[in-house]
Amino acid sequence: MHPQPTPASAAAHRPGGAVEVFWLFLRLGVTSFGGPVAHLGYFREAFVERRRWLTDRAYADLVALCQFLPGPASSQVGMAIGLQRAGMLGLLAAWAGFTLPSAVLLVGFAYGAASLGDAIGSGWLVGLNAAAVAVVAHAVLGMAKTLTPDARRATIAVGALIVVLLVPGVLAQVAAIVVAGIAGWAWLRPPIAPAQETDAFPARVPRAVSIGSLIVFAVLLTALPILAAVTGNGAIGLADVFYRAGSLVFGGGHVVLPLLEAETVQTGLVGHDVFLAGYGAAQAVPGPLFTFAAYLGAVTTTGPTGIAGAAIALVAIFLPSALLIIGALPFWERLRHARHAQRALAGVNAGVVGILAAALYTPVFTQGITGVGTLALAAAAFVALTMWKTPAWAVVITAALIGWIAL
Repeated sequence: MHPQPTPASAAAHRPGGAVEVFWLFLRLGVTSFGGPVAHLGYFREAFVERRRWLTDRAYADLVALCQFLPGPASSQVGMAIGLQRAGMLGLLAAWAGFTLPSAVLLVGFAYGAASLGDAIGSGWLVGLNAAAVAVVAHAVLGMAKTLTPDARRATIAVGALIVVLLVPGVLAQVAAIVVAGIAGWAWLRPPIAPAQETDAFPARVPRAVSIGSLIVFAVLLTALPILAAVTGNGAIGLADVFYRAGSLVFGGGHVVLPLLEAETVQTGLVGHDVFLAGYGAAQAVPGPLFTFAAYLGAVTTTGPTGIAGAAIALVAIFLPSALLIIGALPFWERLRHARHAQRALAGVNAGVVGILAAALYTPVFTQGITGVGTLALAAAAFVALTMWKTPAWAVVITAALIGWIAL
């Protein structure tokens, strides 16, 4: 096994760094089915195991941060990796590569690509869901080996798992992470070994830019509704709807749907049947569910529609995540290396493992394993990932083909 490079050397700015980030995330954007938890599994396989851009410890710390921030957690993790790898252009490249495939497909559906909707529930989608089970199980197992190596951290992880399973919802997940951090700070003895140089995750963002990003986030959140009301401009109103959705929803994924429904269907921007049709199509495409915003922007009944509306909605719903990552990541990097924060973060990391294990059961396993055939396919995909070291994208495509043929 090759030694893991330090993030400083791995993340050094190089010609074409952003281009490399874009193509890697584009591949993930085309093949990452299964929802945000599965996406975190794909990211870990691609950037922790295969390319060693960061360690399991740094990755878990990053996931923990994104669990606390509003917006789509998996997309925020991707933006942070792009930022660390190639600066601001890397963040933009990671977002574009991971987001555009599903956004383009959903805008195509909005223009009448109904054949995509016919694919929902077909065999290839069943195969993809089974592959997602293997990907998430592989990620949970790998993270557990690194982040819960002793009885106390394993106990914290199981406690978080139990809480999240018994009390579903984003608030329970945030509470589980907070309690895990407190438990780690108070209970983990002797002190957890300090992070090594290879655990660093340097985000080269000037302090002024970081603070300015947080200010812009707050200003837009308060100013857009006022501007929309005063000017009556349809583009500003559309941006306000989706910017607030990206700013006020924690956990990402399906959690954003009630707010989007309230802001579009109940206000008359989108018809109820049109909303449901787009939501169904969104289940059949890879990448983040937040790209559902592109479909909604394309089919609005007032203001900009079509490609213009899709672009406004798509940028507006992801912009808060980008601003928060740029603003929070440098402070987070300093905090996670503070001596008194080490034990708390060790507890938080164990809690993240427990939360991912809970998500492995529901919704990933409960939706992905529907019978003997899908269980066999998931088991084969798991062996391919763990023992044969097959890339996740190849496993996903193969599972889709097997599902289309046999399931």
